[in-house]
Amino acid sequence: MTDSTSARPRPLADSSPAAIVAGFVAMLTGYTSSLVLMFQAGQAAGLTSAQISSWIWALSIGMALTTIGLTLRYRTPIVIAWSTPGAALLISSLPGVPYSEAIGAYIVCAGLITFCGVTGSFDRLMRQVPGSLAAALLAGVLFRICIEIRRAAEQQTLLVVAMFLSYLLAKRLSPRYAVFVALLVGVALAGFLGLLNFSHFQLEVARPVWTSPSFSLAATISIGIPLFIVAMASQNMPGLAVLRTDGYQVPASPLISTTGIASLLLAPFGSHGINLAAISAAICTGPEAHENPHKRYTAALWCGLFYGIAGIFGATLAALFAALPKALVLSIAALALLGSITNGLSNAMADARQREAAMVTFLVTASGLTLFSVGSAFWGLVAGLATQLILNWRRAA
Repeated sequence: MTDSTSARPRPLADSSPAAIVAGFVAMLTGYTSSLVLMFQAGQAAGLTSAQISSWIWALSIGMALTTIGLTLRYRTPIVIAWSTPGAALLISSLPGVPYSEAIGAYIVCAGLITFCGVTGSFDRLMRQVPGSLAAALLAGVLFRICIEIRRAAEQQTLLVVAMFLSYLLAKRLSPRYAVFVALLVGVALAGFLGLLNFSHFQLEVARPVWTSPSFSLAATISIGIPLFIVAMASQNMPGLAVLRTDGYQVPASPLISTTGIASLLLAPFGSHGINLAAISAAICTGPEAHENPHKRYTAALWCGLFYGIAGIFGATLAALFAALPKALVLSIAALALLGSITNGLSNAMADARQREAAMVTFLVTASGLTLFSVGSAFWGLVAGLATQLILNWRRAA
């Protein structure tokens, strides 16, 4: 599949209820997966509520503009997200570092990402990765979020089972709306069981707060370089794998460059960086988003719109997501990703010569292994490439 840039996009005409739901679920999955990490990191570093709110605003506006802009440019469901591994990294590295120096480290990280995009080095690297390993990498990343449905089922068995059964029934009768039906059933049942709590919810507009950057070697080493590594290895690499696995052959360099420049501009407002999405992107690139692959870009557009709305009211996001039961969010994300995992595993196992290497990639990625502050997506790819190299050498000998 190639991007259809010759015809003029018609977002409203090409959209569908399934695309709207996919965009909303993608946004919801992205925020609920790591929003709490940023609050935790900000509070540990002694940031004010205004600075944390500005942080969320900067990320959300950046994700909204780049998601919508790149999606329209390439007529492809390109979803941008903040770096979740980066947010986790900041919990331990941000405290003790002056905030202005942390902003400077964010700028260093964004500059390095921009350099990789402009020079095309990331594109050349991705061309060396076998397709089966990229598909296995995607399946491993998505499996980690799907397996969380087990924990949700332990906490709210009735809710999860009802959502799963409604998904299966709708999948049999009308596959396009299976996720939408499961979401409706989940919200209705959560309300009936008294699991929705909006008592602390109130609208409050976020206000950006500028922080002038300063630069130090210590902050660059402890924050800037690790952020760059996890962004490229744990976000951009699996994010591009999502697009390639689902048949969208978009050049990597413009995508990486755009996210790097956006991160550079938004860093003084608290943004630690935006990158290609993997998990939330797969929700928009899969068959549940739209039966026509050439119209799935509308799901990403809706996701970008929801990003923008969330950013405007960034100060109230914690209360909003706290109102939804965690079991509901985990379940709807897992159900929305089933098709993408199936597709990823199918492509990963297609070539018998690369099957073992693909399985190693999947297992290591799905394990959640973290070494030297680098996530399992990177190590899964390293393990898979090493396996493929050794097996090929053995056969050649």
